Amino acid sequence: MADTVLYEVSDGLATITLNRPEAMNALNVAAKVALRDAVRAAADDDAVRAVLLTAAGERAFCVGQDLKEHIGLLAADRENGSGQTMSTVREHYNPIVRTITDAPKPVVAAVNGVAAGAGFGFALAADYRIVAETAKFNTSFAGVALTADSGVSWTLPRVIGPSRATDLLLFPRNISAQEAYELGIANRVVPADELRAEAEKVARGLAQGPTVAFAALKESVAFGMSHSLEETLEKEDELQSRAGSSEDHGIAVRAFVNKEEPRYTGR
Repeated sequence: MADTVLYEVSDGLATITLNRPEAMNALNVAAKVALRDAVRAAADDDAVRAVLLTAAGERAFCVGQDLKEHIGLLAADRENGSGQTMSTVREHYNPIVRTITDAPKPVVAAVNGVAAGAGFGFALAADYRIVAETAKFNTSFAGVALTADSGVSWTLPRVIGPSRATDLLLFPRNISAQEAYELGIANRVVPADELRAEAEKVARGLAQGPTVAFAALKESVAFGMSHSLEETLEKEDELQSRAGSSEDHGIAVRAFVNKEEPRYTGR
């Protein structure tokens, strides 16, 4: 992986760290490619049972597109008429968000600072968000005359409702960690100096959990958001059969009966 994104696997947990703190973890082309490759690697690796998405530095989780690089790319587009600059949505942002949401394992985002634009989108794509009390969120797209990308037009209305989502998209503003918690964007808010430890504790706990059941829960919730009750009941039946035949289900039942802590295998 390029050093704009760090990737490490330890005890079933893949930690992906955006690593451009000097640029508030803005997404240049190299960072976008590296992040796309990292989330794909984590999703495809059976040894990885949970993912922690975080960022270096204290000021920002990710402020979205690197606008300094973006200006140059737009100028090149005007000269050669290629229009390639905005293909980044198709080539980078969409695969990153799809991989995070479709990964058959839980993804935790540790939001250490400003999460804006695509950075906000990546945090929303995660299954669980732990947020430093100093962090802020901002849709920011309309502020640079763009529409939503990185899945925000899908995830944000589902988290906070369409009316509030439209408000935040039309009128971008900083959302404090406390307001993010009240809106449901943040699952937990913790002191900034405790963020990494708390996020790792949660993510490592998930990495030791029943991975097949977690994957089924992710799939079930996503399915239920866009299907009827009858269709969702059928999907639950299908997924419960899958979870029920897992090795971890047998381990959990035996541990419960014997009043022991289960030691899951992830299978």
